[in-house]
Amino acid sequence: MAELSKHVEGRSLPLRLPTLTGARFVAAASVFFFHALWQGFFASQNAAGKAESVFKQGGWAGVSFFFILSGFVLTWAAHTADRTAAFYRRRLFKIYPNHLVTGVVALLLLVLVANQAVKPGTALMNLLLIQAWSPDWMVRNSLNAPAWSLSCELLFYAAFPLLFALVKRIRPERLWAWATGVAAVAIIGVPVVATRLPHETILPVIGLSEAQFWFVMQFPPVRALEFVLGMLLARIVITGRRLPVGFGGAVALTVAAYALAPMFPQVFTITAITLIPLALVVATGAAADVRNRRSWLSSKIMVKLGELSFAFYLWHLIVLTYGDLWLGDKAYPTPVAIAVVALLFAISLALSYLLFTLVENPIMRTWSRPHRKHPVLESVPTGPEAGSDGPEETRQAS
Repeated sequence: MAELSKHVEGRSLPLRLPTLTGARFVAAASVFFFHALWQGFFASQNAAGKAESVFKQGGWAGVSFFFILSGFVLTWAAHTADRTAAFYRRRLFKIYPNHLVTGVVALLLLVLVANQAVKPGTALMNLLLIQAWSPDWMVRNSLNAPAWSLSCELLFYAAFPLLFALVKRIRPERLWAWATGVAAVAIIGVPVVATRLPHETILPVIGLSEAQFWFVMQFPPVRALEFVLGMLLARIVITGRRLPVGFGGAVALTVAAYALAPMFPQVFTITAITLIPLALVVATGAAADVRNRRSWLSSKIMVKLGELSFAFYLWHLIVLTYGDLWLGDKAYPTPVAIAVVALLFAISLALSYLLFTLVENPIMRTWSRPHRKHPVLESVPTGPEAGSDGPEETRQAS
């Protein structure tokens, strides 16, 4: 089968990015293990402490990776022969069916199993994916809490046609300067502003006030900086700009930043410390795919797991929360605790396969493409979920 490719700005580029697809599942798994920490599975405080030292940073880094990747992949797959309405249709059919299925399941479990009352307004904000705009912790993290990131993605998608037109106008030799500027705002500007926000009540474990955490972690315009950085990096790779390191070097920098991040104030830990290494992983991973350099991330099994990552991300906290409840909500000896986490991981993966196979994939194939031809508009992007016209490997996990 011939490799799918497109000709952009004098370069023939592959549409398939298997390295980044495989990396998506690594990011989703990192978020899973981050949330598993807070279920209290380990009876041994020593084992719990070691697990926290390994996986706590993974939750922040995994989400940051997804936001950078989102901007990168959409820009990579974009062209000027698409209509804005078609782009919006593809994105909505990509995220909403999975979100509605898992959101309704979470709502039913909250009411019928956890016996918790849910305000209609809160439920509606979550189902409509506008919850991340609320400063209220209980609004943003109710129902299926990880869906707050989709609330951010909805802003990204709404702004993408305009952002793409603006980014396309940047001269190639100035792309790195723009990327550096956006990164500087995210690394320095955002934490500085956050330190000036109210900090009377500090959230346990997180170490920030509710206002600070919302601004740094869940406020859509702030997280849009990572999305825009991903867009700029895509243009950097597309136009053949030189990257400072290779894929292996970018991974090494990410591991180093991951290990050093807990040494910094929490306001810098969530995004600032790992932002540049993660951005380089995305850019160099795509560059490796352009050069057809394969790795374990681009293997068939990792690509398939990457395709399931969006569904996995939406299922995992539901499984962890109610799996813990149904298992008795207790702590276990370390070997048993590891087995319990592995079991819940496997259940999340199985549910992800069902959601992808029965909902996500059929809907994308059936409804993401227009049923009749329309006149096209110039300078309007095409996203990577254009049914069978867009390769599986470029599908974004949102």
